[in-house]
Amino acid sequence: MTLSSKKRSPRFRFRDKLRFVPTPRLAVWLAAGAPVTAGVYAVEPSVGAVVFWAWNGVLAVFSALDLLTLPPLSALSAEREAPDQVDLGRPFPVKVTVRIAGDRLPRGWRIEDDLPATFVPEPSYLPTSSAVAGGTAAITVPYAVRPKERGRYTLSTVFVRLLGSYGLWQRQAHLPCEQDIRVLPDLSGVRGMLASMQRSLILDGKRVYRRSMTGTDFQGIREYTPDDDSRAINWSATARTLSTKVNLYQPERGKIVTLLIDCGRLMGVELEGQTKLDRSLEAALTLAAVALQRGDQVAALTFSGRLTSYVPPGKGMAHLQTIIDAVYDVKSDAAESNYAQALSHIARVQKKRSLLVLFTDMENALFESELAPYLIRLRRSHPVLMLTLQDPVLDEWSRIKVERVKDAYVRSTAYKFMEDRRQFSAKMASLGIEALDVPANELALAAVNNYLEMKARDAL
Repeated sequence: MTLSSKKRSPRFRFRDKLRFVPTPRLAVWLAAGAPVTAGVYAVEPSVGAVVFWAWNGVLAVFSALDLLTLPPLSALSAEREAPDQVDLGRPFPVKVTVRIAGDRLPRGWRIEDDLPATFVPEPSYLPTSSAVAGGTAAITVPYAVRPKERGRYTLSTVFVRLLGSYGLWQRQAHLPCEQDIRVLPDLSGVRGMLASMQRSLILDGKRVYRRSMTGTDFQGIREYTPDDDSRAINWSATARTLSTKVNLYQPERGKIVTLLIDCGRLMGVELEGQTKLDRSLEAALTLAAVALQRGDQVAALTFSGRLTSYVPPGKGMAHLQTIIDAVYDVKSDAAESNYAQALSHIARVQKKRSLLVLFTDMENALFESELAPYLIRLRRSHPVLMLTLQDPVLDEWSRIKVERVKDAYVRSTAYKFMEDRRQFSAKMASLGIEALDVPANELALAAVNNYLEMKARDAL
């Protein structure tokens, strides 16, 4: 079963191998000759035959002239201007230019880019033709497209149809124009975090936790204020300047933060327009940027039924790009998450004390018998923070109005699942493992806030 050309998506219409394609105008002229020929043939068969051949002969002549006005395939070339890296869900501009050498210029044109199925064109798609210069005409098509999935994509071809002078035939061409585009997790939160002021971190319009820092690393000297601890007064600097000075200290730098990102089956569930894995990656990269900016080292591990990638600890903002390159195209597997393998690997390779931040799904944690024992074992050497996304469907079902027995069953079941999640978080807290179940739009904020709070009290 096939779809007509008009019903198919435009990106699939030009994929056939035909070099010349007739237009609807040619079909109309051919159809118009049928009743004329039939009428004359009914009156006088010999004259009708002459009319038939004359009509089709004229169309054949004009078709030949139309084909001669079309530029040859060797005169066509294409180029594309597009960014090499884009953010998931964010529209980005693309400009396709088709150049025609020589004096055979088309009457009209249709240009389609080789877009993957996961790229959604924005409504604006307006071709413009530049002036002819040096015997070459250029047709430029600017448009915007929004990617729906992360990964590496190759745009390899530009599909072109050029209309002849009489509008009877079109030349069809597949012009090679290869370009790789990497769709990264949405890094707008990371950029906003890095661009914000040191004392006023803002993430998604909300102020990030900040308290007076304590620690053992000397940071500097400043003027004394009434709220300062008198034990921090620097008497030597006070004597030199004749004004009271205090020492500033900051938490030790060079600590290690290890990001554990679950890519199992349940992380592929869509939540508020994005999958749980997409949300977790964005939060993990935001946390990595903040930790690296504060002089700490960051490692990253992605896993599902197997280990998919591991980035050893590194420092400096250049290390953030290393992490992005390793995790930007990870996908959720159909397999269940293998926590035992992932946590065993961390215990084996991470000998130094490290903050372990686990991004996972609460449903996995509730029913995975191996998770809690491994976390408890790791807790002896490493502080552990587990972050999961709240399920808005459960919250909605827990508040439905009860009008039927079915409504009561749905509401009570939702309460049961929500209570299981709360009990699991309380159990983890009693074991010294913080487990947070947060809304999707607050995941990055919660990760950064907890990291800064633990760093402020030297808990890393």
